[in-house]
Order: sequence, then C-alpha cells, then structure tokens
Amino acid sequence: MNSKKINKVLVANRGEIAVRVIKTLRKLHIASVAVFADNDAEALHRRLADEACPLGNGTLKDTYLNVQKIVDAALDAGADAIHPGYGFLSESPALVEACEANNLIFIGPDAHSMRLMGNKIESRKVAVKNGIPVTFGAMGSHEEILDMADKLPYPILIKAAAGGGGKGMHIVWEKSDLQLELERASREAEKYFGDGTVFVEQYIENPRHIEVQVLADHFGNVIHLGERECTIQRRYQKIIEESPSPTLTDEKRQQICDTAVKLCKAIGYRNAGTVEFLVDKGLNFYFLEMNTRIQVEHPVTEMRTGIDIVEEQIRIARGKEMGWTQDTIQPQGHAIELRIYAEDPANGFLPTPGKVTAYHEPQVRGTRVDSSIEGPCSVSEAYDPMIAKLVCHAKDRQGAIETARNSLKQFIIQGLTTNKAYLWEVIKNDDFIENRMDTSFCATHQDALLNALNEARKNQNVNDIIAAFLMYDFGKKHVGQTTENVWEEIGYWRYRMQLTVDVEGQKVPVSIRAAEAKKIMGTIGEMPFVVEFIQYDNNQLKIMLNGRTETVYCSINDEHKTIVNFHGLNFTCFRTDQLNDTLDYACKESVNDRSRLVSPMPGKVVKINVKEGDTVNEGTIMMVVEAMKMENNIVAPGQAKVKKILVAEGQMVDNKMQLIELES
Repeated sequence: MNSKKINKVLVANRGEIAVRVIKTLRKLHIASVAVFADNDAEALHRRLADEACPLGNGTLKDTYLNVQKIVDAALDAGADAIHPGYGFLSESPALVEACEANNLIFIGPDAHSMRLMGNKIESRKVAVKNGIPVTFGAMGSHEEILDMADKLPYPILIKAAAGGGGKGMHIVWEKSDLQLELERASREAEKYFGDGTVFVEQYIENPRHIEVQVLADHFGNVIHLGERECTIQRRYQKIIEESPSPTLTDEKRQQICDTAVKLCKAIGYRNAGTVEFLVDKGLNFYFLEMNTRIQVEHPVTEMRTGIDIVEEQIRIARGKEMGWTQDTIQPQGHAIELRIYAEDPANGFLPTPGKVTAYHEPQVRGTRVDSSIEGPCSVSEAYDPMIAKLVCHAKDRQGAIETARNSLKQFIIQGLTTNKAYLWEVIKNDDFIENRMDTSFCATHQDALLNALNEARKNQNVNDIIAAFLMYDFGKKHVGQTTENVWEEIGYWRYRMQLTVDVEGQKVPVSIRAAEAKKIMGTIGEMPFVVEFIQYDNNQLKIMLNGRTETVYCSINDEHKTIVNFHGLNFTCFRTDQLNDTLDYACKESVNDRSRLVSPMPGKVVKINVKEGDTVNEGTIMMVVEAMKMENNIVAPGQAKVKKILVAEGQMVDNKMQLIELES
C-alpha cells in the first residue's frame, strides 16, 4: 500500500475524545479542524483546534451525526483525513464510504469490517464461524422476537445492534416485560446510533467484562496491547477500567488475547479495535462484541505500554507499517481509569447538567486526566454526561488504587453533582480491593456505597467548613473577587457579629469576637475558632485554621450560595442574614407534590402514554423524558386521574416545569 500524506485532520466528534485526538495531532505537527454544534460554540475542543467548522443547530442527526455536513466541513477546510473518535459516527460505514468517495482518509477500519463487526448481530455470526465461543442469542424484528418469547432463556439482555456504551441495553427478567423493554431499547438505539435494530442474548449472571486492545496494519500485522477489565459498571456502562485484569490467570490472559488476534486476522481487520468478552466464574470466556474504533478506556492501555494509540491509528491510516511488533510490547505496572460523570449516584445515577463553577485537575505523579473542560463552563443536557477520565498508573494494583484515591481527593469540580465521591467509595470498598466483584457490583453494593458516602460527609467537622466559608465570605463581600489581594485590604468587618451559617441545611450560630485583615476569631456553636488567611488563587484558598494549614476550594453557584470543597467533598454554605435574590421566599409549594409531576432534570418529552381523563395506578409510566441520552420514566405516585397534560411530545422542559396534574 502506498504511503499517504496527512497534513490536516478533521475531528468528527466533541468532548474529551476530540480534545485528546487534537493533542496527538499537535504532537505530530498535523493541523486540526474541530466541528461544533451551536450549543458547543464555547467548548474546549473548538477552542483547542487550529480551525473550527460550525454544524448549526438542531438534534444530533442534524449536527454530529450528519455525514454530509461532516464531509463538507472536511472538504471546505482542506482536510486530508477524518478521525471519528468514539461514539457518534465512529462506527458508521456511511461515513467511511463518503470519505472514500471524496478522496478523504478515514482514520479507522474499512466499511466492510465495520459492517461485519460493528453490528453485534453480524459479529456474532463471524465469531461462530471462526470457532469463538458465544452465548445464546436471538435476532429479528420485534414481532419475531416476541413470537419467541416463550422459548427465551430468561433473564435475557436486549442490546442495540449498532451500539455500545450501554446505550439501548435492557435486562428482561420475565416474559411480561419483553415488549415494553424492546420498545425502549429500540428508541434509545435510534436516537443515539441512528439505527433502532436490537437483538437479545442470554444474560450471564455475575460475569466479568474483559476486553482486548488490538492494532492491525495493511501488511497483515496484527498485535494485541493486552487486556483491560471493565467489570465495574452502572446501567451496563463502564465507570472503572483497569489493566491488567486482576481476575485472569496468565494462561487465560494469553488465550483471550490470542483469540482477539485470531478474530481480527480472520476478517482482515485494519487499524485500532477492541474485542470484548464476558468471563464466567469458571474463567470461561464468551465473545461479546467488537468495537471497530478507539475505546473510551484506551488511556489505560497507553499508560501501561507507553504507546499512543491515536498516533498508531494515524500511522496505519497513512499506509505505513505499525511501529511495534508483539515482541516489543512490554506492558509495565498497573493502570486504572475512573470516569467522572455529571450524575447523581444517590438518585439513580440521573444526569445532572448545569454550570461548573470551579474546576481543578489533580497534580499527582502517575496521573493523567482526559477532560472535556478546563474551567468554569456549562455541561449541556444534550450530550453524554461524562466530564473527564482520571487515569492512574503505579507499579502494582494497590499502588494504582492509592494513586487514584489521592487524585480523586485533589480533583475539584463544583457547581453540579458528580460521581467523584461515589468512585472514591468504590475503590476503597473491601470487595473491590480484594477483587470480589462482577458486573452487578454497583447494584449489589449500592446501599453500602451510599451509606459510606453519607458517613464520610457526616464525619467532616462542620465547624471547620464554616470557618473556611467565613474567611472566603469575609474577603469577597467587601472588595469583590476580582481583586487579588482582597484579604490585605478589607480591614474591619462591619457585618453583624452574631450570625447563622447554613451548611447543607444544618443551621449553626456564629459569634465573631474580632475580625481584622487576614484573621477572624470567635465561636462556632460553642467552640472557639481562629482562622487566618494565607493565600488565595483561582478558587483555591489556603488558611491557618486553629493552628493547622488547610487548603479549600470555594465558588459561588447560581443561587448565590458558596460551595466549599473540604477534604475532597463539596458542601453548600450561606449566611441566613444575607437575603438571596435568586430564591422565591414566598413560594411554599413543593415540586414533589404528588399531584403535580415534574421532570427530574432538563430534557425533552419523547413519549406521552396517557391522556386527560385516564385513570392511572401507582407505577404507571405516564410520560418519558429524555436527557443526556437517558430515558426517564415519569410514573404515577399512586392511583389517580389525569386532570391535565401540560406539555407535548418533542417539547423541551426543565426540572421546575409541571408536566402533568393529577387528581384523586
């Protein structure tokens, strides 16, 4: 194959993967072109790229999933190639063929491989043909699958044929739920992948999820870069990945990696890909799927091997031999990745779009952060809620876990709820540390993890949090946050000496005995305190608190309340003697009133199942609201009659807007 020149690459994606690809392009002195929808106009990937092309407004189909717009943008920018990242069009044969028709290089596999392996139904057939073990599966139209309902080996798993990342995936325990879950899975698959085809397969209980990273060039060379264990998941989507797998024996590790290479050679695969397996209690492995693209968790492998997989993708796309052979791959140590999501683990992992008011990445040896943001910004409800990936490396698993714990503590994200503290509890859980886990770990440990998280918050000294808050509030209220030397200039504090501070709903009386530049003294509750200012920079406040040095992070949210990050945990504080003009003090009605139902988050109404006058029972799904690619059921709290439907299908709603009014 003749070598091809690549001088400019359009990155057909957004978020952290677009940022990550752009960084490798910069390293290789290749110009980068970003694409962006209107609501991504200020996104980091757009600002980092050498050039940027707008995709306009509208749904994903109108923007990031629009093949013609992507190709036109590449041609208009004079790009030589397109890198698709993961998700979106990364496994779209239509994009590959459009690139070929327009003399653009697609940095990824060919359309034939995508159709074979990117579709889960076809990939199962290929695996069976090549003697690779698979679980029981069934495919066909909804009607054909429903006709087989009596013969299916429940529990079964419904999966999107063209998908990945847990999207469009639903477990069915009983025949009676099959039709509803087929419809839900198909809707999700259509919205996220543009293809609503689904199939079912046997659900293996208590499995491990292990995958193998492969690279293949145009000269028949196929190598693996080792395996990754991705067993820790929620809603069938990975949140922690690590390498090497703490589960496999050396013999099984070799077998599973050889099987992945065998599959790739059998189909003539080219470029980067990942072969995924389920592993049962007996360490028997079953082919699950192949992702014909780069994976979210590829940095885990990069940290162990030192290989830039995106760079190798570009090298292969240029028509060159890989820079590595199997014998030269020498993975070192242990790596672990934690996905940071804007979501609330205590509320069913519902996404939490909103404003990030402060953002600081950890500076810990052996740590890498791939992120979609770099400071205060908005996280849109229109996209997947993953904010960043924290990847940690050490000489062994225990060291990697310890590095991850230290890094999580220093990773500051304020303004919206994230899963950061939840991940902290997962990696300090004894069952995780001792590798007693399967893909149901998060579900079976949910109560214990949330209880541990609540205990961690309770164990923080509320007086210390208040003292830190007072020093921050002391400075910012007098001169404003734009002055670097606020605490040098304020002098005497002419505020009430008796006040009350609210910390997460706990109201604590404070008495100020003396307040001067850099120092406050008094009592919190009945305990004396002395807090002295040391340094303030970019939301980071260093103080001397009762004789010890503390570093806290502070920012102001949309309700004009102060968020204080103390020992890695965020606490919301405000003084009750200062009126907050963002709150409606006259409004006494709760949004959780059983008669007036609201959305759990901003999103779009995608289905209304009832009409005015209908009688509903507890648990009846009356409406479906989609946000951040997740469907949320609006269910009846009890037996009632639908009095009014206040929204329409396709309408955008927020979490304060009433959707349905019920009456007894």
